[in-house]
Amino acid sequence: MSAVMEPLGAQDAPGVDLTGCDREPIHIPGAIQPHGLMLVVDDQHQVIQGAGRIEALTGRTDWVNAPLEGVLDIDIAKALHRLDGIAETGYLGRWRSREHLDYDVIVHRAGDLRLIEVEQSSQSAFLGVELLSRLDAAGAALERAASSSALCERAADEFRSLTGFDRVMIYRFLDDDAGRVLAESRTEGMPSFLNHHFPASDIPKQARALYLRNTVRVIPDVLYTPQPLRPEREGPPLDMSDCGLRSVSPVHMQYMKNMGIRATASVSIVMDGVLWGLVACHSRRPQLLTYELRVACATLARGLARQLKAKGDAETLRERLRLRSQEDELMAAMPLDMPISDALSRRIGDLISLVDADGGAVVRGSRVSTQGVCPPDAAVSEMARWVADRRDPRPIFTHTLAAVHAPAGDWADKASGLLAFVLPSEEPTVVMAFRAEQVETVRWAGDPHAAIKDGPDGALTPRRSFADWAETVRGRSRRWRNAEVEAAARLRDALMDLTSVRSLRTLNRALQESVADRDSRLRQQDFLLREVNHRVQNSLQLISSFLALQARSHGEGPASDVLHEARRRVRAVSLVHSRLYRSDQFETIDLSRYFGELIDEMGQSMGPEWARAFTLDLSPICVETSRAVTLGLVLTELIINAQKYAYDGEAGPIQVTLEEERASLRLIVEDEGRGGHKAGEGFGSRMIESLVGQLGGALEYRSAKPGLRAVVSAPIASAALA
Repeated sequence: MSAVMEPLGAQDAPGVDLTGCDREPIHIPGAIQPHGLMLVVDDQHQVIQGAGRIEALTGRTDWVNAPLEGVLDIDIAKALHRLDGIAETGYLGRWRSREHLDYDVIVHRAGDLRLIEVEQSSQSAFLGVELLSRLDAAGAALERAASSSALCERAADEFRSLTGFDRVMIYRFLDDDAGRVLAESRTEGMPSFLNHHFPASDIPKQARALYLRNTVRVIPDVLYTPQPLRPEREGPPLDMSDCGLRSVSPVHMQYMKNMGIRATASVSIVMDGVLWGLVACHSRRPQLLTYELRVACATLARGLARQLKAKGDAETLRERLRLRSQEDELMAAMPLDMPISDALSRRIGDLISLVDADGGAVVRGSRVSTQGVCPPDAAVSEMARWVADRRDPRPIFTHTLAAVHAPAGDWADKASGLLAFVLPSEEPTVVMAFRAEQVETVRWAGDPHAAIKDGPDGALTPRRSFADWAETVRGRSRRWRNAEVEAAARLRDALMDLTSVRSLRTLNRALQESVADRDSRLRQQDFLLREVNHRVQNSLQLISSFLALQARSHGEGPASDVLHEARRRVRAVSLVHSRLYRSDQFETIDLSRYFGELIDEMGQSMGPEWARAFTLDLSPICVETSRAVTLGLVLTELIINAQKYAYDGEAGPIQVTLEEERASLRLIVEDEGRGGHKAGEGFGSRMIESLVGQLGGALEYRSAKPGLRAVVSAPIASAALA
């Protein structure tokens, strides 16, 4: 199962062609906002360009090509030297202007250049201590939130208290890059956008990328006049992606004016490297957010992201535990003496409950079984063929079925959502869960179809109205949660395992019956015993031939591998009977000769490349016939495991050793493969452990450096004869 599975036909929210917005070069505006100044210095720390009130704040008119320490001061220059080669961005300290005001100085690297930003700082000497105290209290308040929704509500209050803005919204990005306001805190008289959606064009692709780089962005006054970089320089435009003073897109400025906002700030909520959402702050008056407050906001946003992730992970874990329990109950109720499709047809209600569906269906060939809210049988049968034809081993799922399978539009009221998987066989079984259409009224902040338009001069212009705009959405069901899709994938794997186990049980039952028949006839006359062994040997040869034919009919794949392995197990028993038929000795078998023939046959069945892969060192040891069968099956399974896991199915050296030590024997199968594989936890491993247990022996895996050495120790005689 894939760690992440994408739904079929993910649909965008209504909107416009965002190409123009996405192409706007917002990272190279060539200007800054006027509430600070910026100095561009080269690798020699000479000021080569700048923007803002440089002359007024520094008192220098000859700042171009002057050293940084002469424009600001020596302490700032020394701090920059210390930071060089250590970090791309950093805080250089405080600087006092000619007007006797304190400014914070921050540096960012842009290629070979350093961009020095100078912004007015808080004039309070106690703000740092106060901020720490408020951050600690805010963090504790977030931790006390009982749920994700309560957490977002509390976060909105805490951010508004910290920043002093008139409205703070917790805004989450949706799968189609549109956004929804999950929580809001506002002063009296500020319009509410709670539970409103905003189209993806409001925050285009390149803006979202910058929100990951700059986690806090501030526009103290949307009516500002941009301050251009001067003097002009040749070469490509200056990349100002990391600058807090960077001038803002004219489209965004008009957007804020249309919204009636004078100042704005946004704080990114980043979870596992992905932009989960924003803390959006609005004010109807100009408002500055100092560097200290921005750092505090970024810190609080990281705490919010951690809490959101923790609560989301806890909710997901609870859901997965519930689903696991239901999966176990469903599999425990599956009868072993009934075809899988028939058994599933009787448990459709459990399937519906497992994935929280409205209806379900099991289809095999022309047989259709349904329960709950489902399309007509003919439509279900057609849908099953469509699912099977996709030949996808993973579950497929969508909440907009008609968008990926047009015939589904005729019965969208019953099945707008689909979660399905296929159990492959000669006649595949298709298991489907349906969710009915969920007609939804989506509230938008303004008409999303009018989000961005071309102005009369060709420039992009944002929508003018943010009034409540309702849209009725049809043809969609509730979305499938990741845990539900994972549960469906696990159920499919469990059913596939059950199919294999049932096939092997049938084979083992046949083998056990053959062995029992052989044991009873061994007490008869020599001629009769040889005749019986001849017939049993022929029967097993026939079973082996049938298994070989069945494997070839399946071609390459898991089913063919299982049949080949079963055939080798049958041949391991068949060779014993073959030797008994050719020998006058019925009670015992020479293991060295039996193992030699068995390995030779296995090598031939595994392919010509395995002809020289085996090295044998087999001591002659005679054991009773029943123990020879068990030891032959153990050897077969160990070789199968070495083939599958040591060399991933490719040919490679395998050493087989049989030793006698007093009254015990030791069987060693050693490979030079990747080592440490121990064959997993599958049927073969369980069979080996069971067979070794029947022998009264022990199995040990050791590292061969390289490769793995499997050592089986067992008494030569059974406990009954010892």
